[in-house]
Amino acid sequence: MMTEPVIYVVSDSVGETAELVTKAAMSQFFQPKVIIKRIPYVEERENIDEVVSLAKMNNGIIIFTLVKPDIREYLVEKAKKSNIHAVDVLGPLMSTFEQVFDKMPLNEPGLVRKLDADYFKRVEAIEFAVKYDDGRDPRGLLRADIVLIGVSRTSKTPLSQYLAHKRYKVANVPVVPEVDPPEELFKIDPDKCIGLKISAEKLYEIRRERLLTLGLDDNAIYANIERIRREIDYFDRIAKKIGCKIIDVTNKAVEETANIIINFKLNSN
Repeated sequence: MMTEPVIYVVSDSVGETAELVTKAAMSQFFQPKVIIKRIPYVEERENIDEVVSLAKMNNGIIIFTLVKPDIREYLVEKAKKSNIHAVDVLGPLMSTFEQVFDKMPLNEPGLVRKLDADYFKRVEAIEFAVKYDDGRDPRGLLRADIVLIGVSRTSKTPLSQYLAHKRYKVANVPVVPEVDPPEELFKIDPDKCIGLKISAEKLYEIRRERLLTLGLDDNAIYANIERIRREIDYFDRIAKKIGCKIIDVTNKAVEETANIIINFKLNSN
């Protein structure tokens, strides 16, 4: 017979929520000496029987987060018959939400962890886009889900960030006639490379406005129409060599271009 009280934390997922709530409540009692035993992935009645038997043997308490109504009700019933204290952490809250929202719960275990994983995947993708923006580190091209190439001012960076929020790891590379593209660009799968093309006239307008906004001379080579045409010709040669898909972004919003790219990805998988 154990001398310290035993708290059995029972969950149909990993049991983190129930254990955190248990420890938060325990902290209000000057940290009494108790033993916490986490019992995860409980989805069968046989598992419930085992937990209740252990709790009865050791004069224990059961704290549980079970989202399936039948399993939850079975535990409550078995604990009551055995005179064991069993505390339902999620049940009352889910019942309240069901009434307030007038919707039935999904009753699917592990959704919190799925949401957490989704969040961290998005953060990782955003950090990736920042790290491998504007061709800073060519090694990122080999690890990226999507590689964007294009001349300056074709929205490579905002597009990378937008796609990162959709959990895609995106690297982008500027195409400049005076600079050879990184070798890694020709080693990647052409299907994950997207070329962003724009008309010379539209790019001239964008660059000219950019220079004026910065208070610079709008006659600079950066906004010279002949220079722009040479850049686009060079881009065409590089894109052809890679064999990548091309999207004309001349009159497209970032969101529109992103949706086209996502459809490319979905259809290629």
